Amino acid sequence: MQADPDSLKNDTTRLRRSFMLVVLFVLILWAIKLIEIILGLDLVQYGVYPLRVSGLPGIVMAPLIHGSLSHLFSNTAALIILGTALLYGYPKSAKIVVPVLYLGTGLGVWLFARNAYHIGASGLTFGAMFFVFSIGVLRWDTRAIILAMIVFFLYGSMIWGIFPIQPGVSFESHFFGAVIGVALAMLLKNHDPAPPPKKYSWEDESDELEAEDMPDNNQGYSGFSSAIQHNPGHATSRPVPAPFLYPLKPFPQSRR
Repeated sequence: MQADPDSLKNDTTRLRRSFMLVVLFVLILWAIKLIEIILGLDLVQYGVYPLRVSGLPGIVMAPLIHGSLSHLFSNTAALIILGTALLYGYPKSAKIVVPVLYLGTGLGVWLFARNAYHIGASGLTFGAMFFVFSIGVLRWDTRAIILAMIVFFLYGSMIWGIFPIQPGVSFESHFFGAVIGVALAMLLKNHDPAPPPKKYSWEDESDELEAEDMPDNNQGYSGFSSAIQHNPGHATSRPVPAPFLYPLKPFPQSRR
């Protein structure tokens, strides 16, 4: 297979840029958590609290807040891998997917979730996973299929997170992230152009051989007619190119 050097360079550059953008976002999350710990702050109160006006800012703030270091650590790898797959595979769609996922998940939680503080970036990870997998199934080009297989192999078990299995886990964030991810995949399946088809070296060699074997126009047509005249009925052919939950006091706190 002959790889186009310019295409390969562009792919590598886009992959590196996508990775760095996601890592930068993750570093911001870690900086917020470390500042919270060092200064003895409690940022949980800035999460999404459903159907309260005071909980509306949480739509923006909640993905930046995590209940513990282990909570943030569990989201870190998923954010990096799934976020990079989204930005690299679908750079045009990502400009729509990321803000819609970010705000839409929080709005869904604010409207329909249980009465508790919902925090964490897991809604983003669920949305990214379901988007990349769903759009890969819908588009079915090589890159889309590969990315879909990677995210499903690594995080396919996340599907169970959209159900209320664990007490204290904000399955609502997971659910709305997944629903929005699938819906966006259906709407944006053709938004990014498909990658150009790869050209194999044997195809070039075949084209060269065909060009050498084909006569010029006049001789070709004369010979073809002659073959028909001398061999009637003989078949002839020409080559054809081929979030954690934190209830308000006095309710006990619950882990997401």
